[in-house]
Amino acid sequence: MPLPTLRQLRTFLAVVDEGSVSLAARALGLTQPAASQQLRELERNLGVRLLDRAAGRSLPTAAGTAFAAPARRAVAAAEEAAGAARAHREGHAGRVRIGTGATACIHLLPPLLAALKRRLPGLEVVVVTGNSDDMVRRLEEGALDCALVTLPLARNRALQVTPLLDDPLVALLPEGMAGQGDKVRPAELAALPLILYEAGGRTRGLIDAWFEKAGASPQPAMELGSVEAIKGLVSNGLGASVLPLLAAGRAVPGAVVRPLEPMLRRRLGLVLRREKVLDRGLRALVEVLEELKGKRPGE
Repeated sequence: MPLPTLRQLRTFLAVVDEGSVSLAARALGLTQPAASQQLRELERNLGVRLLDRAAGRSLPTAAGTAFAAPARRAVAAAEEAAGAARAHREGHAGRVRIGTGATACIHLLPPLLAALKRRLPGLEVVVVTGNSDDMVRRLEEGALDCALVTLPLARNRALQVTPLLDDPLVALLPEGMAGQGDKVRPAELAALPLILYEAGGRTRGLIDAWFEKAGASPQPAMELGSVEAIKGLVSNGLGASVLPLLAAGRAVPGAVVRPLEPMLRRRLGLVLRREKVLDRGLRALVEVLEELKGKRPGE
């Protein structure tokens, strides 16, 4: 048995409510022949009469009366489903999932996500943190909609990469280890107790390469995954560190920030799957993130 269409259900219910095919057709914006055709097809598919005529009116038969209640529920459910989709289309609802590192999550995203929520108050934003390689992998698997990570990435035609922000790396030193120089060189840092990011991450790789290029071989006293924990340890005089300016740019009690010589920087970029459909929420998030282009941390 072919299932009734929503148009047939609406036509039938309009006749029940109006008591007339002509009035129902007018209410639905149909011609009377079109409405009559919908009703004939509905009854033929169901194999039962749903409407009868009495005293000039169209009235539901016993089968029509039994059919009316579930028909109303079906129409209401379809309208609810359309309303849910419409809310996503108009930005009243929806969800975007972004993956990034802890530093960007703490020091970069909050004002951007606040601006996004002002534009689309009903949008649910899910933020996942981890190292760049893990975020890119989850993006490729479809577990994330976009990622804000440290570049460069391995060449991948399935991904679209947009460089956004250059973030200099700086030395964060306890006041007692700061010395007199304006800049800090690899050999000077390597001689100090160092508290660095855990090995394996993209930023730690940049730091290791910076030391190696200068012929320095530091032996980190501690390796941590949390930039805020590193700052706390430096603040208490337990060692020096190399951190993104994004994380170290604000005053850290008991510590000073020095530029590195030679200069070292990381580049943050937005990564999307090329095949990803940008709905309104994701498109708005991309627009907010792209406002970072050309800016310096803290601007």
